[in-house]
Amino acid sequence: MSNTVKVQPDLKFVKELQAVGGDSLKKCYQCATCSVVCPLSPADSPYPRKEMVWAQWGLKDRLVNDIDIWLCHNCGTCSNLCPRGAKPGDLLSALRNMAYRNLAPLPIIGKLMSSSNGILPLAAVPAIIYGIIWVIMAGVTGSMFPTFEWDAANHAWKAVEDGVVVFGGLFPGDYTIDPIFILVFLFMLWGFYAGVRNMLKAFDAQPKTFIVGRKDEPSFIACLIDTVKYEILQHTQFQECSDEESDALDVQRAVGHRGLMFGFIALMIVTGVVAGGHWGGWFFRQIGMEGLGDILSSIGHTPMPLWSPIKLLAFVGAGLGIYGLIAVTKRRVNLDQAKQSSSWYDWYLLALIWTIFLTGIGALVFRLLGVGLLAYPIYYVHLIGVFMMLAYLPWSKLGHLVYRTVALSYAKKIGRIPMGADK
Repeated sequence: MSNTVKVQPDLKFVKELQAVGGDSLKKCYQCATCSVVCPLSPADSPYPRKEMVWAQWGLKDRLVNDIDIWLCHNCGTCSNLCPRGAKPGDLLSALRNMAYRNLAPLPIIGKLMSSSNGILPLAAVPAIIYGIIWVIMAGVTGSMFPTFEWDAANHAWKAVEDGVVVFGGLFPGDYTIDPIFILVFLFMLWGFYAGVRNMLKAFDAQPKTFIVGRKDEPSFIACLIDTVKYEILQHTQFQECSDEESDALDVQRAVGHRGLMFGFIALMIVTGVVAGGHWGGWFFRQIGMEGLGDILSSIGHTPMPLWSPIKLLAFVGAGLGIYGLIAVTKRRVNLDQAKQSSSWYDWYLLALIWTIFLTGIGALVFRLLGVGLLAYPIYYVHLIGVFMMLAYLPWSKLGHLVYRTVALSYAKKIGRIPMGADK
């Protein structure tokens, strides 16, 4: 006597999935080509065929708790070779897009991030904050586009008639930039903490994989270190997705991601040195160590001369970022939409990062030229872009930097994929 299994499909979920990039899933007729050709899919219970089945049946619970949607690096091989044009790679991307909306708390942010209609209210938050600061400081300095000179006695910028353009004069770091971004950073960490906690809780239902010859299950920290070493710094997954027969688009994708990654790392180092020098100098002066405090303050003092090693590192970071952006954008524009599509999440992220880099470079150029009329508005847009990237990171596609890292580490811990050195 056979057992009856009742399947309760979630039709609303299917429609939502189609809306965020999985619109072609109904074309799939389960030939399994996608799982066969995927260079990353494990032999045991491979993806993305099973995800296509679950999506067609509307099995939301299985899909939202599925670790495999994070193991895919969206190289597009499965979509390119699909005989029906079902775009299984797009389905996994769409599932990740849904996860960005729902993993972290405050789902209203995820909902706003899911379409162009929500960007205006999200951008309005930093625009109003920095707009108020600009108006207040304009009243203090007597101009919307003031110029400054350095007051060494008070360690502060003083507004003067024939000075220089200084962003820290109009938007004082101590009272506006640093406190706001510290709060934004803490908000981002809270979002990721809650999102990762929800992710790991969902993964607890994943079956464990028993590997013959495996002695002890590695610790999560060991798996995390292994993931950072191989998948992040060395981009081994991208290398596995690409081979000598890969086309130019695959090469552009790997090169672009690597350029962007090292560009951001360089700029993070610059930001850390500036913040550490500034606040470190303030701290040591407060405890009476004036000499050391002045040295640290001089290291973090902005604007820096163009020959400063920290400034040069910033130029390198900006160059790598622009180079990576060109490669990634070129690939995205040249994709064959019949085989692999681009969603709103893809274009939003690219547009935001382009805005951050171009306004950062533009603000620098016009500051050096002394054109405050252009430098300050461009810097204002730059602040809005950086705020949006950080504050909404747990709900955006860029959140995969954290979520995918955690998922890869967990997959190594349970034996779903091997440790980097064992590949």
